[in-house]
Amino acid sequence: MACAIQLIASNWPYWNRTEGADHFFVVPHDFGACFHYQEEKLIHCSSGDGSARSMILVTASVDRIIMKRPIRVDVDLSIVGAVTWVGRSSMEMQLQVIQSQDANNPSESVALEANFTFVARDAKTGKSTPINQVTPETEHEKLLWKEAEERNKLRKQKRAESKEEHEKLKDLERLNELLAEGRVFLDMPALADRDSIQIKDTCHENSLICQPQQRNIHGRIFGGFLMRKAFELAFSNAYTFAGVSPRFLEVDRVDFIKPVDVGNFLRFQSRVLYTEANNSAEPLINIEVIAHVTSPELRSSEVSNKFYFTFSVRPEAMKDGLRIRNVVPATEEEARRVIERMDAERPVSLP
Repeated sequence: MACAIQLIASNWPYWNRTEGADHFFVVPHDFGACFHYQEEKLIHCSSGDGSARSMILVTASVDRIIMKRPIRVDVDLSIVGAVTWVGRSSMEMQLQVIQSQDANNPSESVALEANFTFVARDAKTGKSTPINQVTPETEHEKLLWKEAEERNKLRKQKRAESKEEHEKLKDLERLNELLAEGRVFLDMPALADRDSIQIKDTCHENSLICQPQQRNIHGRIFGGFLMRKAFELAFSNAYTFAGVSPRFLEVDRVDFIKPVDVGNFLRFQSRVLYTEANNSAEPLINIEVIAHVTSPELRSSEVSNKFYFTFSVRPEAMKDGLRIRNVVPATEEEARRVIERMDAERPVSLP
């Protein structure tokens, strides 16, 4: 951030004539959002003598982003981040958006919380490289460290479980139960439930060519830009599905499967996977967005990211008679995706 301020001040001397008393400093999302974390990561991955080792730090994943309460536009907020866990070549950072509304109850000031995982790669070989270790000292730091370790173990556990479940396909009863209503839509559409809709009829799509202004300091397309475009498409999907403006609740873990480069043809495909109406006052709408890097010349299309968003609607809308339709799969592939997401959303406790 200091480098950015120095650059602007040197090129436009009048910019800081009042030391910020009469203006705001607007930081573009594609570079500005990276400055603080890049500085933190540079410090953490230094050699100890002030010089940085030759490495590239890559965002491996974004764990579930949870909106704990609505963010007001008339109250100042701050963003706090810290390294909470370090492995051999990876680190986890926790970010909190804080907006104080009650000075007597600071625990209620956290409006949003997220965890980011970064991995270190050697700049020359591209292989994993070790990073400096940290030691938690306070009780709070030790608690954050323990929670991060549990998340890391849980990720490995879920990967192992998903492979076993995919190979065995033992949950045929759930599969057939999900497909039952879908088969009615296919074979007897006139008799299908009018309060249900097929997954394929909830799809939305968006395409774009990635531009240079969307790249990060490594020359790749900034992950935050991809998340924003995915969110916008998911929000639009939820809006047209529900018929009223949706309320964002959370985004599940985001994995960066394939890097996206400037000039890539990027396609976003969105669909409502399933809905939950157990709580009639706050029904849940679960949306999947998949990003593909498409190369027409090579006749190839590869998945770069998968995003899973959860939305709801205002309780007032439900009181006014709004009904959220049930979403049913029509194919085994769709039914398996629904089961996988339902299982992923279910809390899993470590032994």
